[in-house]
Amino acid sequence: MARVTGLGGVFFRSKDPKALGEWYAKHLGLDIQASFGGSVFMPDAFPAGGYNIWTPFAADTTYFGDSGQSYMVNLMVDDLDGALEQVAAGGATLEGEPERSEFGAFGWFIDPDGNKIELWQPPAPDNA
Repeated sequence: MARVTGLGGVFFRSKDPKALGEWYAKHLGLDIQASFGGSVFMPDAFPAGGYNIWTPFAADTTYFGDSGQSYMVNLMVDDLDGALEQVAAGGATLEGEPERSEFGAFGWFIDPDGNKIELWQPPAPDNA
């Protein structure tokens, strides 16, 4: 049986894709490719302990915010607090307080298109 082996991409609509890409490049360091307007994340560049996840949520979840969006993008970062400061400096609205658990650190913001985005800093590798 054929099976899924990872996340191949996240694709979504934007009222101004070029401007949104430039915002993410400026405030989160995404390397936006001119040929297709997006960014490639190679697995060998993931921090230790980083991975992709796929999870359906209930239709009435409030986890994605109140905007009515049907998806939420989770972006892996190397410095959650620094990334949240950067997006806030770029005009994003921070949502709630960062949360830290055995799964890492999580924080949220609303991007210029009104999408709630989750940032995730994986936990430090276990040195035991």
